[in-house]
Amino acid sequence: MSVLVADDLQFRHESRLILDGVCCRCRVGELVGLIGPNGAGKSSLLRVLAGLRRPDRGSVSLAGAALATMPAAQRGRLVGYLPQHFEPTWDYTVRDVLALGASRASTPTPRLGTLARDFDLEPLLERPWSRLSGGERARALAAAVLVADPQVLLADEPGASLDVQYRSALLERLSLEARRRMVIVVLHDLELAVRCCARLIVMNAGRIALDADAAVAARDPRLDAAFNIRFQRVPIDPSLGPLLPMASPGPATAAHPAGGAG
Repeated sequence: MSVLVADDLQFRHESRLILDGVCCRCRVGELVGLIGPNGAGKSSLLRVLAGLRRPDRGSVSLAGAALATMPAAQRGRLVGYLPQHFEPTWDYTVRDVLALGASRASTPTPRLGTLARDFDLEPLLERPWSRLSGGERARALAAAVLVADPQVLLADEPGASLDVQYRSALLERLSLEARRRMVIVVLHDLELAVRCCARLIVMNAGRIALDADAAVAARDPRLDAAFNIRFQRVPIDPSLGPLLPMASPGPATAAHPAGGAG
């Protein structure tokens, strides 16, 4: 079975240490959520794993082959990278963007129509990129990356511009994709991360602070330490949608409801 391995990664940017001794392994069969506070190194790690940045120390390998020595075209076929933002040089239509993604595949791929349906893009195929909403762009970009059928999918905040319905649906889709390819996704929505991911890697200050099954990581105090906050742990019903927090009314609130006599 193919394995994506990061070994002792160190990465600097403008003399600042971004990644410091990062080691991890990813296999097919689990959606891996990469979480942590802002500036922890999550997006930088994803770019190094994708081969878009070369580490100052350490290596990344896929099935025993070093990504750094692969030709860019081969790496592009094996590793799909879904960035936070994508602005094409020309005002391509959605169909064009999907075709560009399919051009990376080593063999003709019949999945374009299927992915257009799965990501609700059929009504948008002839629409120019400039006329798409943020959520429509995110869905089109996800389909364009998956159409080449990469062994590895690395997604950096793929649901940031989506409303809660589509964000949840996209994470569920990535969870299905993880059954047949390695999937690592950077997330800031911790509830979705715990709900949808099989495994969580928690980063802090360029290091991995915690790497465990999602259910175990959610209870680990190192999660609180990484975010410098004390989380409440609330059991949820997985058959329902996202949790909507509501503060418990205090005695004063109960005694003097809004609009009542003061």
